[in-house]
Amino acid sequence: MTGRPDDRAGGTVRLERDGGVAVIVIDNPPVNAGSTAVRRGLLDAVTTLAADPELEAAVLIGAGRTFIAGSDLREFGQPLEDPQLPAVIAAIEACAKPVVAALHGAALGGGFELALGCDARVAAPGTRVGLPEVTLGMIPGAGGTQRLPRLVGLSTAIALICEGRRLAAADALALGLVDALASDDGVEAVRTAAVAHARSLAGRKCRAADKPVPAEPAEFIEAAAVAALRAGRGRPPVIEAIRAVRAAAERPLDEALAEERAVFQRLRLETEAFARRHLFFAERDAARLAELEGVAPRRLERIGVVGAGTMGTGIVIAALDAGLPVTLLENGAGALDTGLARLRDHYARRVDGGKLSAEAAGKRLAALEPTIDIAALATADLVIEAVFEDLEVKQDLFRRLDSVLAPGAVLASNTSYLDLDAIAAATSRPRDVVGLHFFSPANVMRLLEVVRGAKTSPDVLATALALAKRLGKLPVVAGNAFGFIGNRIYAAYRRQCEFLIEEGALPAGVDAALERFGFAMGPFAVADLSGLDIAWRMRRQQSATWDPAARYVEIPDRLCEAGRLGRKTGAGYYRYPPGAKRGETDPEVTALIEAASSAKGIVRRAIPDEEIVGRVLLTMVNEAACLLSEGVAARASDIDLVLVNGYGFPAWEGGPLFWATRQDPSWLRAELARLADLSGPGFRRCDPGMIPAV
Repeated sequence: MTGRPDDRAGGTVRLERDGGVAVIVIDNPPVNAGSTAVRRGLLDAVTTLAADPELEAAVLIGAGRTFIAGSDLREFGQPLEDPQLPAVIAAIEACAKPVVAALHGAALGGGFELALGCDARVAAPGTRVGLPEVTLGMIPGAGGTQRLPRLVGLSTAIALICEGRRLAAADALALGLVDALASDDGVEAVRTAAVAHARSLAGRKCRAADKPVPAEPAEFIEAAAVAALRAGRGRPPVIEAIRAVRAAAERPLDEALAEERAVFQRLRLETEAFARRHLFFAERDAARLAELEGVAPRRLERIGVVGAGTMGTGIVIAALDAGLPVTLLENGAGALDTGLARLRDHYARRVDGGKLSAEAAGKRLAALEPTIDIAALATADLVIEAVFEDLEVKQDLFRRLDSVLAPGAVLASNTSYLDLDAIAAATSRPRDVVGLHFFSPANVMRLLEVVRGAKTSPDVLATALALAKRLGKLPVVAGNAFGFIGNRIYAAYRRQCEFLIEEGALPAGVDAALERFGFAMGPFAVADLSGLDIAWRMRRQQSATWDPAARYVEIPDRLCEAGRLGRKTGAGYYRYPPGAKRGETDPEVTALIEAASSAKGIVRRAIPDEEIVGRVLLTMVNEAACLLSEGVAARASDIDLVLVNGYGFPAWEGGPLFWATRQDPSWLRAELARLADLSGPGFRRCDPGMIPAV
């Protein structure tokens, strides 16, 4: 950095001089989080700026690779120390000299609120800005709900804040949130541009707080609010964010700022905020494996995908969108053409919807090499199979891949529950085999279970994690056991729901109870959507290993035998008349369920919602404890990530294990014992002591 240092603002913040411009450097690695020390240093630097007659303006800039990427979230669960961020921003606004924020890397949350409190913002082209507080169970608490609408209007502010949307610098410039872009992403370039901009202000203050809220039709604002509430499922942070943004046009600034801060202070200490912070830190930790420290991934310049069905083409789209060339293999020309048509249709819809330019879509499709010749995969660094979920089919494919792929190429299986080691054993190089369990649609769902086989080498695991990062996925590493993490818990959860309908509940009642708790969909609606035949085939494949004394519910088998395979056949647990958006309760299913209960001598009873939800959550907790004891999952937080991001568990509850840590331990043990009694023979009870405190 150029400029003369000034020791009067030391520690995590230092003041350097570039002629008459003070360059205030925030240096709090790794992401310059807005900690107490940073806030104190900023306040001291602004005091110096105001008092020094040689200084005419200032620039705020982050050292290293980013501006302030956000507040220090670890502070939010405890009393906040002074000076708090609103006081720092108030000092900047009160200072008679202009202050320009020089943004690079990320300016998120409190970092972007600080930038909004400056007189101008200059950004590097690769910068991302945004206010993600609502996604963390809070609202912006340092003026974001008041200054942002004054720059972009109420409807846009509602959308940006409630979604927690991160904007690219060019988009922020178009909206007026950024005043200028630097020539490149280097910190020196943005510093130079910001200093020049500060000088060009010639002492003028340009506070966002002084601007009126732009006028716009009331129906635009209402439509934005309705859309935000729908997308945010009516959660309190969304409701409060909308109310706070509206206040920007309805109340004096000081009153609206005070109310915003009071709501922020309340929400940050509520369960939802703790839950979402838990998930935030869980994401940060998920890909961190001590045994991979210093392990370099293998080359990853071209990938192959085998299978052009829904899953395979979803993986292809994810790779093409990430800039990876792809070789797509299918058995026959007809299946390949169908897959290619699906890919072309996807990109055509993106172009028609204004989400992608025709030129960009063309470049992505040009990076695709479709083929029916397995030898074409010889140049791939990693190949992912997305073929029929059958062990023999996958083993045969891996034998053929083994003979074609170059030494060191990674062989990845997208299996959702099969034995990865049995698949790897079909090759001469099991060390090169890894599981990559994508979730459908693969180009949309963030979650990716990375499955480590018994012989998977560390650099292959590192390569799988590098691919996940390149694709923008959320990787969670799992050991090789039936169903890995997600499907193992889901199978136990679904089985418990089958017990419930055998005992007296009905599918619609179970689904409704769990959706009211917060699940995106109930288990029987999910089963109909995915197809009942998938789990039926899995049950038949595993039948030889079952304990004959274990409790078994025949209801789903009877539905499959009757040809009721879900939405695709027009009937499953529900019936689906032509054009119906949701399933309808079917008296035939009710009669089938009641007959199944009667055949076992079960006297059906009314089961309250509380019991339904409690038994499902406890089942998840119990199975999660088993996964931890077996070493299939490395961390309790990994399990929470999988259930929230892949199975519709409500994020505001933090996942089943976060939920468990909020319960009284003695109650939890007693209820797990009761669950074992209700579930009958074959239920494996695991030690809840395996679940660490959150």
